[in-house]
Amino acid sequence: MAAGAATATEDYPQEIDEQLTTFDSSVNAVKTMLEKLMSMSRNDLMQTLDPLEQAKLDLMSVYTLNSLFWMYLVTKGINPREHGIKQELERIKTYMNRVKEITDKKKAARLDKGAASRFLRNALFDPDDKELKKAATKKPVDAPSEAPQRKRPKQS
Repeated sequence: MAAGAATATEDYPQEIDEQLTTFDSSVNAVKTMLEKLMSMSRNDLMQTLDPLEQAKLDLMSVYTLNSLFWMYLVTKGINPREHGIKQELERIKTYMNRVKEITDKKKAARLDKGAASRFLRNALFDPDDKELKKAATKKPVDAPSEAPQRKRPKQS
């Protein structure tokens, strides 16, 4: 039995053994995810999602299918970069970027102008400045004012 295992590893170069093992685990992960996705009815799944999540699911599905087709072309010896699948994947990526921008805009912090101005006013507050301003605006009792004082006419 050990001789049979040794001949099985001799069918391909030893250098790619690790890559094939990684590829096999990746294919099994994709298979598991597809089984989960296919176990639910698409209509039921779409009803539970909001429109943005529906768009994400559709894009993920299309991208996955096109990526699998890309791998199929590679296994058949066809260069996928010279095939129409490359343009299709690029088109899907642009839509994925659009959805990402929309998601990022929703997550972006909104500026509360009132809170920001209060924060800055309090952060820049200097109690010494306030005392100097108060002192400058108060008129000394003894000092004559700069403007001539007018007497008010007596009201009868």
